[in-house]
Amino acid sequence: MKSNPKTFHVKSFGCQMNVYDGERMAELMAAQGLTATDDANAADLVVLNTCHIRERATEKVYSDIGRLRKHARQQGHDPMIAVAGCVAQAEGDEIVRRANVDVVVGPQAYHNLPELVAKAAKGEAALDTDMPLASKFGKLPGRRKVGPSAFLTVQEGCDKFCTYCVVPYTRGAEISRPFAAIVDEAKALVDAGAREITLLGQNVNAWNDAENHGLHGLIRTLDRIEGLHRIRYTTSHPNDMTQGLIDAHGDVESLMPFLHLPVQAGNDRVLKAMNRAHSRDSYLRLIDRIRAVRPDIALSGDFIVGFPGETEAEFADTLSLVDALGYAQAFSFKYSPRPGTPAADMADQVEAEVMDDRLQRLQAALNRDQHAFNLASVGRTCDVLIERRGKLPGQMLGKSPWLQSVHLIGDHAIGDVVTVQLSAAGPNSLTGTQTLRAAA
Repeated sequence: MKSNPKTFHVKSFGCQMNVYDGERMAELMAAQGLTATDDANAADLVVLNTCHIRERATEKVYSDIGRLRKHARQQGHDPMIAVAGCVAQAEGDEIVRRANVDVVVGPQAYHNLPELVAKAAKGEAALDTDMPLASKFGKLPGRRKVGPSAFLTVQEGCDKFCTYCVVPYTRGAEISRPFAAIVDEAKALVDAGAREITLLGQNVNAWNDAENHGLHGLIRTLDRIEGLHRIRYTTSHPNDMTQGLIDAHGDVESLMPFLHLPVQAGNDRVLKAMNRAHSRDSYLRLIDRIRAVRPDIALSGDFIVGFPGETEAEFADTLSLVDALGYAQAFSFKYSPRPGTPAADMADQVEAEVMDDRLQRLQAALNRDQHAFNLASVGRTCDVLIERRGKLPGQMLGKSPWLQSVHLIGDHAIGDVVTVQLSAAGPNSLTGTQTLRAAA
């Protein structure tokens, strides 16, 4: 039996939705009177908010637990450890058995975290991996002070069942939050200090409600919130990119010219084996339609190399797709089997050294294009949202409309939106040297 914790630390891994979930869990614990600490080793309660997408995710969780336990023993400290998120959902009782953690809670049940912590303090079993139809969001506390850029989950789960992906099994079926609840939370975020909101979902552009607003209708409503300067959304699926959403990119000023639209591969046979439900040609035509209404849009994507059976010629199709589109940003990974997914049992698993070589070549092309996009931005005048202080004296760091990191020197406050001229570019960031005026 352990005493009730007085301090807590939340460590989130993986996607932006996990960041959002981690923030909400922190708000839950703060509402119970616990104090947050940045030092995991000093906390009475450590919440590991896990992700199951990355390679060896489960083993990394066990390694983290082992490090925490070892350090605690050395310090004569016995923290309560909670495992949350997608690994918790996938592993369940196995985590309790193997790692002897105190609390296990899945991503659809974390609103019950305070109750589970109380049970653990009494020495009772504290595991909840249910995926109820009822929304957890109504049980979460109101939003408090946030930074200038905030996340807002609007949709969860996935019905696409890509053959490599564990998300439908750990996050459940697609569900959209109610329109009014999202608008209310967005207003609360703005009141708490947010000037930019990123709408989140496993398939965020599949969001809809009973009135058939669609994500474009939601964005147009949020655009009318006073004090909200910027709107973004991620992650999207090509098959849910409606004409209404495309049109919004052309005429909603607060909707930033940035689109994360994963393609995963550039070869039709591989895409079919992945169950992506789009083709190379349909994806290219979709990008053409988007660029027709917003020519300056920055394109981001996800790529998997070495999917089972992928040949060198099929990988070359992915490279040619990259060459054709010029991504401003991208995430790329070697395929790794997720237990329980169809691809894990497919024949012709690609050898590790082949995947390593393909990933290096793909990343070289993606890095080339990201640098080229940044170089092409030099000379542009744009608004930059100041998010934090830089490492140098007087330096501030912010984001351009195209989600580029921008460094500038000036007497600016965090949360200011300033108009600058982009004067220099590196592979991963830009410099703005001339502040022209403060943006309204």
